[in-house]
Amino acid sequence: MTITQDVRAVQQKITTADVAEPSHGFLAGLVTLTFLMNAIGRGVSETFAVYLLPVEAALHVDRAQISLTYSIYMLTYGLSAPFIGQLIDRFGARICYVLGLCALGAGSLVGARSQAIGQYYFGIGVLAGLGSAALSMVAASSLLSRWFSDRLGTVSAIPYAAVGAGMLTFPPIAQKLMQTYDWRTVQNWQGLAVLACVPLLFVLPLRRYNAGSDAWRALTARNRATHASERTTGWTVAAAIRTSAFWSLFLAYFATSVAAYTVLPHSVAFLVERGFDPLLAAGAFGMTGVLSVIGIIATGWLSDRLGRLPVVSITFVVTISGILCLLAITVWPALILLYGFVLCFGLMQGARGPILVALVAKIFAGGSVGAIFGSLSLALGLGAAIGSWMSGLIHTHTGSYAYAFAMAALSSLIGLATFWLAPSLRYERVTGR
Repeated sequence: MTITQDVRAVQQKITTADVAEPSHGFLAGLVTLTFLMNAIGRGVSETFAVYLLPVEAALHVDRAQISLTYSIYMLTYGLSAPFIGQLIDRFGARICYVLGLCALGAGSLVGARSQAIGQYYFGIGVLAGLGSAALSMVAASSLLSRWFSDRLGTVSAIPYAAVGAGMLTFPPIAQKLMQTYDWRTVQNWQGLAVLACVPLLFVLPLRRYNAGSDAWRALTARNRATHASERTTGWTVAAAIRTSAFWSLFLAYFATSVAAYTVLPHSVAFLVERGFDPLLAAGAFGMTGVLSVIGIIATGWLSDRLGRLPVVSITFVVTISGILCLLAITVWPALILLYGFVLCFGLMQGARGPILVALVAKIFAGGSVGAIFGSLSLALGLGAAIGSWMSGLIHTHTGSYAYAFAMAALSSLIGLATFWLAPSLRYERVTGR
């Protein structure tokens, strides 16, 4: 049979196949799994914000040195993400998620036993970064794109909102426990709790989740056959990175990440230094997580209905407003400004995520979505590493976060400009190679 005949046979299969619809319970289970894994991965990692001050004192380091922990974590996350994308696409969710939980749990155990900053870098930076990447939206985007084609922005918003749910859950609990126990004990319990989740992965129908829907498998087969007839390879990572669309997405993701992580890991320490109660500061940090759940789901839903460009523009404007409230606290530490920061920054925290996932799935339709999104996640890791480290460095040399927060606002403006100026993002298709 010729390649052309193969293409026609696949196309006939698509039009005549009796596609079995998965149950609502099955799909809900998949979305719930991606939500929980992302919540654990990011929620545990974001406890760094409440550990920052006690670890800084215990290990006798300055703010730039302890901030480097988070930078190493995000850099590891970003460097690991492309390989995690390949892992989930090739070997499936079970291996990917088991790796993530084991690395993340081991990282907390190493961090709790650290006697020098280098050890803490390895545990909370390297191991936790690898674990978080394996539990992240890289895996979720690959799995969800196999089962949802329509409303992907809405569906992907649910696991993306897990970042906020994790922040709501893990950092306030860690802060509360540290009022009674020392930070090493709390971080050790944290690691053991993560490892206790591993056995659950062996009773879930992950092989079925990996398989994808009949429609997705048919589309994948058709694309492979079509590209074979044209002697091309389809949307692989190598093909994607040769397009302006990929690098426009990369820049938007990078700028957004710099803005978020210049602020996020330092927010609790900043508020405590400005005179707010530590439990209030941790609560405010957690509340941004609560609001992010609402904001992420709302923007995912709205972007599917109103268009991604107007919705993403609103998210950037609101984020900048929140950063400006935090910047004003450097001069006037008033509760009203804290509320403004929590509301604006919290609502839009992670709000661009579902839009980026939907854009990747649409622009590179039928391709290796997990691997491509994993490669784009390098921008998240690099941006977060630079933003977090620069924020700590600026504080060390100036004694203030004012310039750092101004840098965050500027980065948000760059992200907004990218969406408006890049044709591929405006029209949601590859417009140039």
